[in-house]
Amino acid sequence: MTRQGAETLKDTLNYLKGEKRHQIVAAIEEARAHGDLSENAEYHSAKEEQGMNEARVKDIEDKLARAHIIDPATITAEKIVFGATVELIDLDEGTEITYQIVGVDEADIEAGKISITSPIARALIGKEEGDIAVVLAPGGEREYEIQSIEYV
Repeated sequence: MTRQGAETLKDTLNYLKGEKRHQIVAAIEEARAHGDLSENAEYHSAKEEQGMNEARVKDIEDKLARAHIIDPATITAEKIVFGATVELIDLDEGTEITYQIVGVDEADIEAGKISITSPIARALIGKEEGDIAVVLAPGGEREYEIQSIEYV
């Protein structure tokens, strides 16, 4: 996972353990005030939300504990590896696209961040500037020419 991805997960974890927990506790207290808990839908909903929140907290804590955090700015490589920001030309459409190859938990296609496990990232790994990457996408084969590789 990149350093930025780890920071984002830490921010999410802090929110879930702080503000979100307080919101859930307040919802549980309000639902309890309505009386009989056995038929209180608000109470059961709040308790379910509490369980999901705690599961998410444990999941993020586990991911952060096991993560190998990489700062792409420290990488010096000619070939595409994890953390690379790659400028591509889609040879089928003639358009330019820029992607950063990141960990599974930080992928966000709208922000130009693709998962290391995605078909396009797998096709790009190990390639150099000027190479053509053939991507086996669900919609068929696509070809991309690698314009530039940066580690920022």
